[in-house]
Amino acid sequence: MVTAQPQQVSNNTQLLRDRVVLITGASRGIGAATARLMGQHGAVVGVNYYGSEPAAQDVVESITSGGGRAMAIKADVRDPQQVDAMVQQVSDTLGTIDTLVINANANFPMAPFVDYRWEDFEAKLLGELKGAFFPCKAVVPSMIERQRGCIIAVSSGLSRDPGEGFVAHSTAKSGLDAFIKSLALELGPHNIRANVVSPGLTLTDATARLPQAHKDASAQRVPLKRNGLPEDVAGAILLLASESAGFITGAYLPVSGGVQML
Repeated sequence: MVTAQPQQVSNNTQLLRDRVVLITGASRGIGAATARLMGQHGAVVGVNYYGSEPAAQDVVESITSGGGRAMAIKADVRDPQQVDAMVQQVSDTLGTIDTLVINANANFPMAPFVDYRWEDFEAKLLGELKGAFFPCKAVVPSMIERQRGCIIAVSSGLSRDPGEGFVAHSTAKSGLDAFIKSLALELGPHNIRANVVSPGLTLTDATARLPQAHKDASAQRVPLKRNGLPEDVAGAILLLASESAGFITGAYLPVSGGVQML
């Protein structure tokens, strides 16, 4: 997989200097790319993982070797007790969290609706929404107390343009989109912003199982004529997290090379 090379960012161009960020599902793919980019831009980063400690430690090392601060924290974001313990650990070690990136993804089987089992459908929906609800419940009170905060959720273009076999994924991500819009409305008076980034087909471990012919055909439908990379999505997340986006909330930002034009 093609990856972007890390770049040094000078202190006077760091967009997230002195920010404390927690990124769920940050050991690989979009989460890892986001952690590295935010670290380059001066953020102190909590790298959440569930089953990939070596990968999470590699992300931490890539940040600290560049002079930044980061820590890896294991937690199942579907478990409120583990989430509360994770947030407390990050706050005690790195500082109070002011930016939350909801990226952890609940796995799901690909199958047409007529063959889908309710148990698999339910697990995807609950897993996706628990993974957003519990981290937000854990960090929002301190954001309200400080009257500032930023929440960014990683959705999917399939939440608005469904594909065959993705009934559970599309439904779960649609619910995530609505959840974030509700947070934007309710938390806006506390100077807390909530936005969604919506990747198109992005070359990560999660899409590695797709046939190459599918990826090639998808790239041909993209105006920019390529598949997305994790770094593409990380750049959009960085933009929404920065003060330059201080008047943007409740937004749905496609990162699809032009497939979705709103």
